[in-house]
Amino acid sequence: MLEKTFEPKAAEPRIYAQWEDSGLFAPRAANPTDGAADAYSIVIPPPNVTGSLHIGHALNNTLQDILARYHRMKGKAVLWLPGTDHAGIATQMVVERKLAAEGNIGRRDLGRDAFIEKVWEWKAESGGTIVRQLRRLGSSCDWSRERFTLDEGLNAAVRKVFVQLHKDGLIYRDKRLVNWDPHFQTAISDLEVEQKEVDGAYWHFAYRLSDGVTYEHPVAFDEDGKATEFETRDFIVVATTRPETMLGDTGVAVHPEDERYKGLVGKFVTLPITGRRIPIVADDYADPTKGSGAVKITPAHDFNDFGVGKRAGLEALNIMDAFGRITAADTPDVPAEYEGMDRFAARKAIVARAEEENWLREIEKTKHVVPHGDRSGVVIEPWLTDQWYVDAKVMAQPALKAVEDGATVFEPKSYEKIYFEWLRNIEPWCISRQLWWGHRIPAWYGPNGEIYVAETEEDAREQAMSDYDSEVVLTQDEDVLDTWFSSALWPFSTMGWPEKTEDLERFYPTSDLVTAADIIFFWVARMMMMGIHFMDGEVPFKRVIINGLVRDEKGQKMSKSKGNVIDPLGIIDELGADPLRFTMAILSGTRDIKLSKQRIEGYRNFGTKLWNAARFSQMNEARRVESFDPAGVQQTINRWIRGELTKAERQVSDAIEGGRFDDAAGALYRFIWNVFCDWYLELAKPVFNGADEAAKAETRAMTAWTIDQTLKLLHPVMPYITEELWAELGKEGPARDGLLMGETWPMLPDAFVDAGAEAEIGWLVDLIGEIRALRAEMNVPPSAKPPLAFVAPDAATAERIARHRDLILTLGRVSEVAVAEAAPAGAVTFVSGGATVALSLAGIIDLAAERARLEKEIAVFDSDIGHVNKKLGNPNFVARAAAEVVEEQRAKLAEAEEGKARLQAALARLDAMV
Repeated sequence: MLEKTFEPKAAEPRIYAQWEDSGLFAPRAANPTDGAADAYSIVIPPPNVTGSLHIGHALNNTLQDILARYHRMKGKAVLWLPGTDHAGIATQMVVERKLAAEGNIGRRDLGRDAFIEKVWEWKAESGGTIVRQLRRLGSSCDWSRERFTLDEGLNAAVRKVFVQLHKDGLIYRDKRLVNWDPHFQTAISDLEVEQKEVDGAYWHFAYRLSDGVTYEHPVAFDEDGKATEFETRDFIVVATTRPETMLGDTGVAVHPEDERYKGLVGKFVTLPITGRRIPIVADDYADPTKGSGAVKITPAHDFNDFGVGKRAGLEALNIMDAFGRITAADTPDVPAEYEGMDRFAARKAIVARAEEENWLREIEKTKHVVPHGDRSGVVIEPWLTDQWYVDAKVMAQPALKAVEDGATVFEPKSYEKIYFEWLRNIEPWCISRQLWWGHRIPAWYGPNGEIYVAETEEDAREQAMSDYDSEVVLTQDEDVLDTWFSSALWPFSTMGWPEKTEDLERFYPTSDLVTAADIIFFWVARMMMMGIHFMDGEVPFKRVIINGLVRDEKGQKMSKSKGNVIDPLGIIDELGADPLRFTMAILSGTRDIKLSKQRIEGYRNFGTKLWNAARFSQMNEARRVESFDPAGVQQTINRWIRGELTKAERQVSDAIEGGRFDDAAGALYRFIWNVFCDWYLELAKPVFNGADEAAKAETRAMTAWTIDQTLKLLHPVMPYITEELWAELGKEGPARDGLLMGETWPMLPDAFVDAGAEAEIGWLVDLIGEIRALRAEMNVPPSAKPPLAFVAPDAATAERIARHRDLILTLGRVSEVAVAEAAPAGAVTFVSGGATVALSLAGIIDLAAERARLEKEIAVFDSDIGHVNKKLGNPNFVARAAAEVVEEQRAKLAEAEEGKARLQAALARLDAMV
């Protein structure tokens, strides 16, 4: 007999060990007789090796595991390939902090080789945390194929790709602006930049016109906006939030249609402090409606300015070093007093000087967005440096076409728009990072600066021999590659490329990719570019399933500062993995998933409901029968549940195949809770307790068979409790070998759906449901058993009444079931199955008191509705309140209106009593 409750804390580690030991996580081998099974493959989005399981991982990996378990049970050779990413900056930061905490010297004092050795030591000791945590979630990955983005095989793939793309002219070295992190001393990707709103200011400076030039600047306007008064000026006012960058100004831009400045285009201003003479240029970037309409241009320290500088042919002067300190290395006209000054100290000094010399015109306080390094926390500096780039524009074209032509599809399809917009406007991809932990760039420099790109130093030396008569010293590039570069090769490099492996032949291209929307640009698009380029035009995956963002119950983003973070490991410790997984699945259909612990607890109750149903079946001797054939059942309830199970199987299968995990979980919930537990087992009770031994035997066998099929359907979503039930229930009846995980997915015939049984039981279920709803609406005491009468039923209904009288009495909690020509006095009537039914409540409820109760509760709903309508009718509230607050009020209104309608219906029933 089953224990009273399922104890996940004890069961889950034991069950997972059984799964892993079984070898079922690996794809099934080819059958020598029938050939290879159909392949299904999916590569895990590699989490950072420094990471631990967060709620986003729980969602993403639950969905992947559902797909893997489902297709495995469908008989396919499933490869779910796991691994972790070396996470350049994150890992280097962790190890540097560890060294500091231990009192050791810094990485630069330690030296590159010694530091890298320390990182590998850390990785061996602490780098497997998230992999262990994925096991706790129940992830059925093939751990024997686990990869790491810095392992030897992937390193070989990375070097080969770099060299080939360089030969193809698609990787090159260039001097461009990058997001520079002065703390970590490296370029970083846009994904590693966090935009923060801060208090700041616009400083308005007067730049004096050169060569004695003046112009008439409008200072007064009429009602039509036409200038009426002018003053002669010999300066232009520019505004900036970063005064320190003026030291690198090489131009001032005005809009080509701005009448105020048309005569000044081509003229010059003299830059304060440096005395540099810089031109006034026309460019659409300058907005005539903002400030003075004139913009200072610093091409080496602003991405927009860099573009203006390119178009106008302006020089790009780097006025900062790698630490964000002012330097005159490229700009000798910068006064010596600023040399070595921190950029923010220089800002204060320049503003003070502008005020002192009277070219500061205004300080306008403002809030503005400033980029920060997401790990360092320092302000990012757009900085002009020599870096390695991929010609992403060229590589994007086949990736665009593949999605346009449907070779790869997105689910939901709306995410294709994000993919298209980014690829159609893509910029060169900076792939070099000034770090030590990562794939070192396979480029060597000769004595005169020659660059030799090769997979090995030996190959580079062979290249150098064509330029030199003897051996020369070559120096390898100090930089490493962007982490996303190696991750872009993940679908094929993890399967052994560049070798022609069996895995590549069998499992590439992969079937599905499950990932989040925020890395469509950084990872999905780049995998598409690399996969198509290196795998003979073949896309890396046929479908991309985008999962939503998990927020708190109010729709707010989870953050430690808000205290609203839900820790999946804490949930697993307390409630088990299955409730978390089911919650993730059933909520996965929205972009913003509103999650609360209470929801997860609710779905734990769902698991408990199934467990109790299995115990109830055991207590009623519902055991498996070896020769049992569900096709031959005679009892109406058994033919009905067989059809309901078949429909549920279709719904679940179609939903998982379509990547609609919420629909699959919803179908499972409805069948298990509403159909099987609430109705079938209730309808089976009289049979279990009855005298018809044949009906009893059939229903017991049918119950056991239905539970077995149900466990199979639920297994991909809630694997632990289903595996435990499979094992425990397998101890009764014929011997059962093997794990549920290795069972075949139910594929039930259409003939199992019996229209007659469905209509019959549907009539009974609807009738009992109406009686129960009416009792609740009318506040009928649970102990009361009012009489029930059918008013002039037709012959078919009368036959049903006769067949199911005992069930109606028991499940409807009524004292009698009669047939009458008219509704009895004091009865409430309703229509069910086309028949009028009367429930006699006279003497059971106090009509006056009940009417007063209903009217009072309706008044409460009216008050709530009025209050919420007042809020929603206020334009200021709708415009200013957070979107989740407005949505919460709308939901509250809908709930109140629904409740009021329900009570009004009950009141109308009272008034209609005969």
